[in-house]
Amino acid sequence: MSLPHRTGARTGHAPSLTGLAEERASGALLCDAGTVYLRDGQVVHAESPAAPGIEVLLTTGGRLTADSWREAVGRTGRAGGVGRFLVDSGRLSGAELEICHLGALFDAAYFALGHGSGPRGFQRGAAHWLGPVRPVGAVAVERETRRRGELLAALWPYPQVDTEPVVLRRPDGRAPAVTPRQRAVLALADGVRTPARIARELGRPAFHTLIDIRRLAAAGHVATPRPTHPEHPGRPGPPAGSAGSAGSAPTTPDRGPGAAVFTDPDIDLLRRLRDALEATL
Repeated sequence: MSLPHRTGARTGHAPSLTGLAEERASGALLCDAGTVYLRDGQVVHAESPAAPGIEVLLTTGGRLTADSWREAVGRTGRAGGVGRFLVDSGRLSGAELEICHLGALFDAAYFALGHGSGPRGFQRGAAHWLGPVRPVGAVAVERETRRRGELLAALWPYPQVDTEPVVLRRPDGRAPAVTPRQRAVLALADGVRTPARIARELGRPAFHTLIDIRRLAAAGHVATPRPTHPEHPGRPGPPAGSAGSAGSAPTTPDRGPGAAVFTDPDIDLLRRLRDALEATL
């Protein structure tokens, strides 16, 4: 969606999220892979090209019709009151908006603040078109960003699967059965769609889609492409044949313990969102 959501002057330096929180700044932290919005030092929203926006989660996910969303944007988008309109008009309850907003915020913040991305400027006074919903402390956002990165690395330590088109492999008889959520991801794995595109088409948070893809790669259902840049010292490349390259027989990747010990990310996220909401009441 194209909406004017940045105002104010951009500074010439790149401050940290925690530094902006300490000075109770308001504006947009511009990062390589997204934007994090602050109000009085607290994070109020985040966006990233790698993550579906809240409008995608609400409409593709089936909670709102596309017409209802367009009406909300048409009436209040420029004034920054889309969220309030949706609640006041009865299209969403306040709790529904808060939960979906927190899910979209943490999802986009992971890409904006995570590995491979960093701040490159701050636009003071910028405000997001959604309007105020439920602010989150900067420390909590950074902690969750680190936790998500560690979780993905534990599941399958080859980040190239997060950005490259998803390619199916023919697993051997030892590969575990897929879950219904994973089956929906595999149905869109055509060697052209990237994880970000699959997440948008399913109306799911991008991070949850990465969880599914890394588990599928670890189980041998999805190919792991060869890295285009040298790997970090001490980190091995993907298992032989995991990229399905021509002339090499595909082999089943080693399966780390992460796939067995981590619980379903949806349930875990809902618990954390509930705790975050209760802590602010």
